Amino acid sequence: MKTYTYKKSQELFEKAADIIPAGIYGHFSPAPLVPVTDYPFYIEKAEKAHFWDIDGNEFIDYMCAYGPMVLGYNNPVIDKAAEEQRKKVNCGTGPGAVMVELAQELVDTVPIADWAFFGKNGADMTLYSIMVARAKTGRDKIIRLKGGYHGTAPWSQSPDHHGITFSDVKDIVLGEWNNYDALEKYVTQHKGEIAGIISTPYHHPTFEDNEMPAEGFWQKVENLCKNEGIILIVDDVRTGFRLHMGGSNEYFGFKPDLIAFCKALGNGYPISALVGTKDMMNAAANVFHTGSYWFSAEPMAAALATLREMKRINSVEKMYKTGTRLNEGLKQLAKDHGYNLKITGHPAMSYYRLTDDPTLMLHQKWCGEATKRGAYFTSHHNWFISAAHTDQDIDNTLKIADEAFKALKEK
Repeated sequence: MKTYTYKKSQELFEKAADIIPAGIYGHFSPAPLVPVTDYPFYIEKAEKAHFWDIDGNEFIDYMCAYGPMVLGYNNPVIDKAAEEQRKKVNCGTGPGAVMVELAQELVDTVPIADWAFFGKNGADMTLYSIMVARAKTGRDKIIRLKGGYHGTAPWSQSPDHHGITFSDVKDIVLGEWNNYDALEKYVTQHKGEIAGIISTPYHHPTFEDNEMPAEGFWQKVENLCKNEGIILIVDDVRTGFRLHMGGSNEYFGFKPDLIAFCKALGNGYPISALVGTKDMMNAAANVFHTGSYWFSAEPMAAALATLREMKRINSVEKMYKTGTRLNEGLKQLAKDHGYNLKITGHPAMSYYRLTDDPTLMLHQKWCGEATKRGAYFTSHHNWFISAAHTDQDIDNTLKIADEAFKALKEK
């Protein structure tokens, strides 16, 4: 099987490094792509569940733009809705009527939602959620769980990160995933001081196995919040609409006060949302939070079409089945080659790790060998399944993974 090379990508990155901080910054940075020579840096085009880099190499994409692509790149249904709206108005001196229609669709779709508020990025909404929680309670402290990712605003980072100070996080308290007793103890010790608890619906940090909630964990947290007047916030930015159309909390059987959505909401169009209960609406209205492009109508039309199309094709079930088939196939292939592939998390966005090496080096090599043969695997992050991945994609991926395991043996 032919292996790819990336001459144009590497040359362009060298140029970019002179004129763009880090060349490619943020979560698209090549730094975690190890070995870096096995990965492309720049994309030329994309279609359905595939993309092509600037060297002309084709990949089956298991990162889905790190989550936003849920119905396929260049999905004609979504793009048509966006284009029709763009022809009328996109960024104007006021919102389009589609904003109200989209809000109604979210309220009708998400059981806890009585209202919806829109922005651009997940971080817009997680920041807004803690502002709303503080406005509602008149309290300062926010509990977030260690290892959880809620964006790049200073409050959500650690003071050992560049540009972050201890004053940025003085009211942020770190809890531990699935450790309810520690959470309850802290709330008891600081009674009347906690405005909100924010967490992803299940634990999906980078470089670590993902972890589902322990039995009863969320129900106990929900009751604790109700009893202590604490706002319960779910960061569904990564998981939203992949586990359950009504919000991932429905999958796990609990009711938060606020849910932040992004990524899959617009199938790649820039939009995010915070939804909440009626009791939270006045506090949300009192918080000033906005942006120059937050009212753009084109992404709202795309999001409306995305929600309706996901319901029409039952994308949640489709992604579950596709992800399960991929996971079973990869696990069996690993076993056939004498390796153990540990798979954690939900089948629509699983995390993979070869456990035969206490470091990630063996796993990194396998992911790199697969990528340079046409299946884009990353070693440090959960992958994503979309409704556009076909049975043929899975078949071809398993063939590539098999070749990647053979390459490990040969080396």
